[in-house]
Formats: sequence, C-alpha cells, structure tokens
Amino acid sequence: MADDGSRETILLTGASGYVGGRLLTALTAAGYPVRAMARKPEFLESRLQAAPDDGTVTVVQGDCLDMDSLRRAAAGADTAFYLVHSMGASGDFADTDRQAALNFGLAAQQAGIRRIIYLGGLGDSEESLSKHLQSRHETGEALKSGGVPVVEFRASIILGSGSLSFELIRALVERLPAMICPSWVRVKAQPIHIQDVIQYLLAGIELPSGQEGIYEIGGQDAVSYQEIMEEYARQRGLKRMMIPVPVLTPYLSALWLGLTTPLYARIGRKLILSIRNPTVVRDNRAASAFPIRPAGLSESIRRAMCNEDSRFAATRWSDAISSTGKQRAWGGTRFGTRLVDTRSIQVDGVLQGAAFRPIRRIGGDNGWYYGDWLWRTRGFLDLLAGGAGMRRGRRNPEDLVVGDTLDFWRVEAYEPNRRLLLAAEMKLPGRAWLEFEVKPSGSGSVIHQTAVFDPVGLLGLLYWYGIYPLHRRVFRGMLREIAKRSVKPEPSPAIPMAG
Repeated sequence: MADDGSRETILLTGASGYVGGRLLTALTAAGYPVRAMARKPEFLESRLQAAPDDGTVTVVQGDCLDMDSLRRAAAGADTAFYLVHSMGASGDFADTDRQAALNFGLAAQQAGIRRIIYLGGLGDSEESLSKHLQSRHETGEALKSGGVPVVEFRASIILGSGSLSFELIRALVERLPAMICPSWVRVKAQPIHIQDVIQYLLAGIELPSGQEGIYEIGGQDAVSYQEIMEEYARQRGLKRMMIPVPVLTPYLSALWLGLTTPLYARIGRKLILSIRNPTVVRDNRAASAFPIRPAGLSESIRRAMCNEDSRFAATRWSDAISSTGKQRAWGGTRFGTRLVDTRSIQVDGVLQGAAFRPIRRIGGDNGWYYGDWLWRTRGFLDLLAGGAGMRRGRRNPEDLVVGDTLDFWRVEAYEPNRRLLLAAEMKLPGRAWLEFEVKPSGSGSVIHQTAVFDPVGLLGLLYWYGIYPLHRRVFRGMLREIAKRSVKPEPSPAIPMAG
C-alpha cells in the first residue's frame, strides 16, 4: 500500500484495450488513483471525457519501446498492470512483445514499483506451444527480469460483450448455417467471463507479499470451441450444422476466417493458429488464493449477450465510428456482424431543445417526416407477417417515456432534449435500433441519427443489403426534415382530453 496510508497509485497500461478499459472502470469505482499510460494520450482522453471528472484518472504518455517515456510514466506508482501486446502489428510481434516487457520490468524496478500484475495465456509450457501462447509466457518471464515481483494470471478464451473471442464466435455462428469443423475445433479450452477476469486482476493488488507467481484462471467448464459455438447458437435460437472433417489445417482455416470476419483478420489469424494447444487449468492454486468462483460457459454467454445489449443501448455508435476514422462503405459500417448507418446535420441558430422537438414528436399521427407511404407499407407487410405494424401509434403526441410503444418501435432510452433510442419490434431477421441525439454545437445544435441492424444468419445480411439503398434514402430525408422542422416548428398538435 502507499506509504501515507491512502490508496496506492496504479499504473495501468493498455487502458484503451478491451480488458484494460473494463479494468480502468473497476479501479476507479474501487477508489484507486489511476495513471493510465497510452502511446497517444489524446485518443484515450477523448474516450474518458464522458466519465465523471473526479481527479482519480490521469492520462500520461508512454511507449513500452521508449525507456525515457516509461520512466516518466512509472515514477511514483505503487502497482503496475501490464496489459499490452503487439499481435495487431505487422512483423514479428513476439520479438516486439519481449523487448517491451524487458523495458517495462526495468522501468518498474527503477521507479520502485512494488508489484506488476500481468494477464497472460494458458497452455502447458512442457508442450510445443503456438507462437502466440509461447510469446505470452515469454512476456511474463521478461517482466520478472527487472526484479519486481510479478503476479501472472493465465487465462484461456475471455467471453464478454465486445471481446475479440466472443465476437469471432458470434460472427461465425450468426453468418454460417453450416460449419466445417476440423479436429482442432474440438481441442479443449476453459473460457472465462470478463467480469471474473476483472475480479482476479483487482484481487491481485491486495495479494499478500511473497505470494506472487503464476495463477491459472478459468471458468467452471472445460469445453471445445465447437461446444462454445453450439451453446451460443442454442441461446440465440439458431440451428447450426457442425460437419466434422479430418483435414483443413489451422493455417487454411485462418485464411478462411480472414474472409468471413475481415474486421479481425490479422489478429484472428494469429489466434486461430494457437488453437492446436489445449488451454485448460492444470494448477488450481487460484481457487485457494482468491475468493472468486467464476461462471460456467452457459452463464458466461448469457452475460455476454445481456451486457452486449446494455452496452449497445448506452453507446452512441457515431462516436465509435469516429474513433476508427469514420470508415464509410456502401451498406453501412461494420462492427463485427453488426451493421451501422450513421449521419448528422448542423442546424445553426437552433437551441438544443428546439432541435430535439421534432424528434420528441416523431411517429404516430405526426408521421416520420419523409416517405410516410413507405413507412405505412412496411407496417402493412409487418401485419401480414404477424407483427404489430403501425397500428399501435403512440401514447401521447408530445411526451415520451421509456417503455412507450411508437408504431412498430419501443422507446428503450429517453433523455429529454438530448437522446431518443428506439428498439424495433417489427418482424425482422435480426435486431434493430434507431437512435437520435442532439448536442450543442457553436451557435446552434448538431443532430445525430444512427440506425443499427444486428442480423441473424445469411437471411439477415441479405435483408440489410437488399433494402439498404431504400433505407439510406429514407433516413437521409428524415434527418433533413427534422432539421427543417426544428428551424420552423409546426404548431403543437392537440392533445385529446381524458374521457
């Protein structure tokens, strides 16, 4: 602990990554002062702007291949988390990771850091490990070379909303009604949910001195990748055929994966090449050292799917697009299997409340401002398919609350004068959301509009791409009309008196 009796200062690397971002939230919630190190501080700072400014998080510049920056970042820290790797880079990632860990271990020793906590990978060191798993083990050894005690947690597949492994599994199961499964797909792993990983990492801070070492962590179930995909399909209500074959090498499979999940091609190929090794817990010391009981496979997937929905409902996807360079393409922008169409418009001289007024009134008798006959046609087709159609209208022409029906949508989130999130309840081969958000901008406001579709299987993809040209026209026209009505608002509609 810190010498003055206060909570110790934590140096966190990888805060912009998946595990690091979750850990940063948990550390601040636990009251730890956190120094988040990033190669590009401006990128991390922009992601933290929405968080409360309580002074517990400081962003510092640091690069594990630059000793001077490491020394500056580490000065005054008590415990350091090492959650960086170079798998997404081209070239020899193992050499880069080894050098980065050697530098970090030395900088931690020079700064007087008492402990390094590292998240590595499971795998029997006595076996011939894949390059990925061997590099994870070598990184742990390199961190120790500086003399600072290291708590090394070794995990298998991490399941959670947005995790690479979960999204890869999700993409394969959602897109392919039949999958060829070579023998390596039946190799055992021990998946663990992200929340359980975070609990272990937090517990590593308070582990008594002298108990540092390697701790293997995993969920309750040792299962194959095929069993994970089958469980995901079961919970999603998808029927998938798994066809076992004796051939098809991991290398060829990795090339195929790059075609079916292009967002993760580079990292995904390296992960697939490591699947030949079982990644299960062989040493149960973690069970006695930490009061943590991880979830099993079924619960982990259930949590991931549930949390994915919660995370999505709370996230503005246009922000996520801007963080990746606003990549636009015909058919929208991809996030794993999720498809996104986002656009915005500036309205000068219009305050936030006025700009939001047409959004608050949308639907029902007020209409959808553009192509109403198209909306009515879609509602009629929905009725024919057994859905709600447009007949539900809206409860009140002026006011909305969470849970209100709005034609064939339902209000999922509502912040007056700022944000409206609608979840689709029409018959669809997938899930859909429509979000509006208004923010002050200069002397006026900017209106963001985001449509998101989460397809189920090939039918869902065909649906999205088949009607995207029409969607694009309708959504563009609707946003323009919202902007016009915010400048010259129509009279408020009459509200029926209660009988």
